[in-house]
Amino acid sequence: MTASGTNLMTAGSPGTGGQQPRQLLPRLLPADGRPAGLPAHLATHGPLPYRGRPGLLIADVRQAGLTGRGGAAFPVHRKLAAVAAAAGRPVVVANGAESEPLSAKDKTLLYYSPHLVLDGLQLAAEAVGARRAVLYLHEDLPLHGWLSELLFERKSTGLDHADVDLVLAPPRFLSGQETAVVNVLNGGPALPTFTPPRTFERGVGGSPTLVQNIETLAHLALIARYGAAWFRGLGTAAEPGSMLASIRQADGSPVVREAAIGTPLRDLLGLGDHVQAVLVGGYHGSWLPAGQARQLSLSNATLRPAGAAVGAGILAALPAGCCGLAETARVARYLALESAGQCGPCLNGLPRIATALAELAGTRPGGSVINDLERWAGLAGGRGACHHPDGTVRFVRSALRAFAAEIRCHQRGSCTAATSQPFLPVPAGPAAETDWSRPR
Repeated sequence: MTASGTNLMTAGSPGTGGQQPRQLLPRLLPADGRPAGLPAHLATHGPLPYRGRPGLLIADVRQAGLTGRGGAAFPVHRKLAAVAAAAGRPVVVANGAESEPLSAKDKTLLYYSPHLVLDGLQLAAEAVGARRAVLYLHEDLPLHGWLSELLFERKSTGLDHADVDLVLAPPRFLSGQETAVVNVLNGGPALPTFTPPRTFERGVGGSPTLVQNIETLAHLALIARYGAAWFRGLGTAAEPGSMLASIRQADGSPVVREAAIGTPLRDLLGLGDHVQAVLVGGYHGSWLPAGQARQLSLSNATLRPAGAAVGAGILAALPAGCCGLAETARVARYLALESAGQCGPCLNGLPRIATALAELAGTRPGGSVINDLERWAGLAGGRGACHHPDGTVRFVRSALRAFAAEIRCHQRGSCTAATSQPFLPVPAGPAAETDWSRPR
């Protein structure tokens, strides 16, 4: 079990240690299932492979085809190059503030393989010419104590070239959004800010800033050691490598699993008749009917034509006995409460959408509710100060498609659900639709 109580699963053959690259899985996670301290980490992967000057690692990352594992899948070499080319002394941020309630991959990685993340943070700092680095994550006292000890140990042994600060993120859904991260590190609330200037131009303290998800940094540390060709030994030609997937199985149990990109969803979720739909990408993702999901894989090449995306690797198998409309309505209300409230789509659109979904999840909803949802979704999408309204609209629209049959049942005054027990986790929040993005 991880520190957060999530099961850990890996597959494949472990390496033999001492810089012998693992050709199969696990790559990111320790093969013995135990948290790796510094001696075990060095015995497995060898010393930290600094390049000696900025810029040299970027070509290897480009050849590897590494994309961000935080959700956007942006080419990592382009972010590195942009920060390295900007004027001023850069700052590098390891973003571990996974605010998505279904995600546990970053916390799992920090608990089991913290030195891969910290190595990647140092290598990214060298690549862009930074002397300051930040590890940014939500409050977890046992994990913080563990990481503080590791950072002290690394500094005492002279392993780290860049100074690393450990900074806590406010408990908000938007805390991990890139501009919100910068806002917090500059002493402000965890609110997304309007761009430009872009973060790579002027971010923390007015300096060029690289904000990179911690799983991405762990992959960076492996590429620096074993090379681009090794990294491409898993995955597909267009989407190489492996990734951590946060999975909620149909029995409600959470599991974090490392999988090659391109792995069939049916192999990750066990999509039998007991599953009615799959949520791909979390609460800013998309619902897919189980029959459709059985034909797809953990890759954008297959998911995007279906209206979904890999994102941060979040998958949830909704059991047949649950009401997909009720689940969607609960999450939509949570997302409305978690908005920054800085623009019309968040302040007005998301609460109206959540209210309409709650009506739809009841029996005999009003005849105009579907049209209202479509109209408000059209008004909210693409017009926000950040992408929160876009993600919420995507989630809601996918539910209207995936649960069309259930909608017809509700319109006739019935519901097919066998239980009213909630399935998807929704954190406790305020009792009213208020701005819930500021730190407590």
